[in-house]
Amino acid sequence: MKSILRCCVLACCTLVATSAIAQNEDPNYPDHKTITMIIPLAAGSAVDNAARIIAPELSKQLGSSIVMENLPGASGIIGAGRVAAAHPDGLTLGAFNDSILTMVPNLQSNMPWDPIRDFAPVSLVATLDWGLVATPSLPYKTAADVIAAANAAPGKINYASGGNGSPQHIAMALFAARNHLNMLHVPYRGATPAAVGIASGDAQVGFSALATVKSLIDGKQLKLLGVSSQEPLAQTPGVPTISASGSPGFLFSSWFVIVAPHGTPPAIVARLNQAIKAALANPGVRAKLIAQGANPTGSSAAQLDQMTRENLVTYKKLIQDNHIETN
Repeated sequence: MKSILRCCVLACCTLVATSAIAQNEDPNYPDHKTITMIIPLAAGSAVDNAARIIAPELSKQLGSSIVMENLPGASGIIGAGRVAAAHPDGLTLGAFNDSILTMVPNLQSNMPWDPIRDFAPVSLVATLDWGLVATPSLPYKTAADVIAAANAAPGKINYASGGNGSPQHIAMALFAARNHLNMLHVPYRGATPAAVGIASGDAQVGFSALATVKSLIDGKQLKLLGVSSQEPLAQTPGVPTISASGSPGFLFSSWFVIVAPHGTPPAIVARLNQAIKAALANPGVRAKLIAQGANPTGSSAAQLDQMTRENLVTYKKLIQDNHIETN
């Protein structure tokens, strides 16, 4: 009787263990199936550019094709919602900036999804360098000139952003609050349209990820006044930091991350994470990202989860302390 009972217990344990493995592992993933990477941002945005650089090598690492789909709107809420609602099989991924996960949720009262509950973090891919840009015909040369102009004409200097709650909005709102400026916010439907708006003179200044505006700067359609990094950047020689040229201590950067729907099996997340790290180790991929103002980084899923949680708290305080609103 004891031997029969022992056998039953062992059989049950084996069944439970086998079930757990079945739920958490898919040794054939992605089994040559097409992966859709949803980018909740406009084409030509920093995340879009960086995602299209890494996607071919990521596809090679996974042995499956990757289809990129831009779904901009509502500061990323719409596209991110598609990722949150997707089947958690690793075949739908989200290429997000940190604004979607940490800024917008602190500005919107009726979020259709939760940044912690509804997504499985996969990996940080890159940090993105930012700068203050202006219409080339304007006389501004540094951040100090923008501050002086805004002080001389309160409420008259327009700044463009990719929408209410976008990182462009947050960056300029922080800059204005730090320097006690009254500036007029002009929201566009995405970072690229906002940059084009500044280039055309419809708006006068704005913050942008360098990966978004590099071609416009190179083509003399935008003037780069300063970078928001701690030190000057090698890829923008002669351009001062904003901290050293008008707004001491001002820093701003953002991230490019890849997430999956909540409930994606840990083994699939681990496979994706491994593939992203391998893609980022490719010298050609790294060189292209760096040239665009994206610093290839990578992380574990746990590290990205911790970063997201910590920055949700940080941006909540910054937004409240600086009275930043979505209007």
